[in-house]
Amino acid sequence: MASNQLNSLELSHQWNKTLMFSSRKMNWNGILVEQCQSPASAFEMELPALADHWLYFHTGDSAPLVQKRDDRLYESTLHKGDSLLVPAGQPSYWCQAPDMSDVICAPLHICLKPELIQQVAEASDMDSERFEFMHCFGQQDLQLHQIGMLMFAELKSGGMMGQLYIESLTQALVIHLLRRYSNLTQPIASPNSSFSRIQLQQAIDYIHTYLNRDLSLAELAGVVNISPTYFASLFKQTMGISPHQYVIQQRVERAKVMLMKTDLAIADIALQVGFSSQSHLTQQFKRLTGVTPKQVR
Repeated sequence: MASNQLNSLELSHQWNKTLMFSSRKMNWNGILVEQCQSPASAFEMELPALADHWLYFHTGDSAPLVQKRDDRLYESTLHKGDSLLVPAGQPSYWCQAPDMSDVICAPLHICLKPELIQQVAEASDMDSERFEFMHCFGQQDLQLHQIGMLMFAELKSGGMMGQLYIESLTQALVIHLLRRYSNLTQPIASPNSSFSRIQLQQAIDYIHTYLNRDLSLAELAGVVNISPTYFASLFKQTMGISPHQYVIQQRVERAKVMLMKTDLAIADIALQVGFSSQSHLTQQFKRLTGVTPKQVR
């Protein structure tokens, strides 16, 4: 992309808002998630073309907003849960009315690298050179909002659920955007192949061997030499649950055995089976078994 385009790290500076949370230092591949906060005072701003695809989630009170694209003005009222999508390479103009000075605005921003979109598109048998994203202005999309809020919760937790979880959410987000907000006419293809029994066992054996690590989709997919998008789809198709859900399930099972057969501290067991902390183990253990680790002991 041209060097004069605005990148995602410069976006919050353009909005002149206080940065509350950011994934900048969390090593999330191809995606930046941030929340900024400021009084929702009147403003008028023209942004140059963005190098990344930009999603804006409105999280506060209703607010009037004017957007310009293709030399036309679009007036709308943003409500909590509404989202905006500005595709990469397209400039945008924003204007907010002056009657919002007492309202605090704290939107969630998600920026996606075009390279990430292309990887998912190619893995889904799409012609990645022939589709484009369309502007989305004030859209109520419950599925999109849910994915965004799950990412926000993971951001606020400091990445507690690990790399595999955020990569799974990112895959779901990109596929949803391609289905709903691109000029794609054909449905995104599902993999026509399936895991061989040997491939599935290789992936499962790898998970069990490195259960204590912060596994990623790319790492697991590399074991059986397929793309991360295909791996996630094929694994769920074969096992009935996502790779992330399977990993959490196996960590809980291993922790249960260690709780019953060793005298290790619960905090040590949590780390040994791959959870980020004792509280993370307790949360997932209770969710899956109905009891806490302490009750098992």
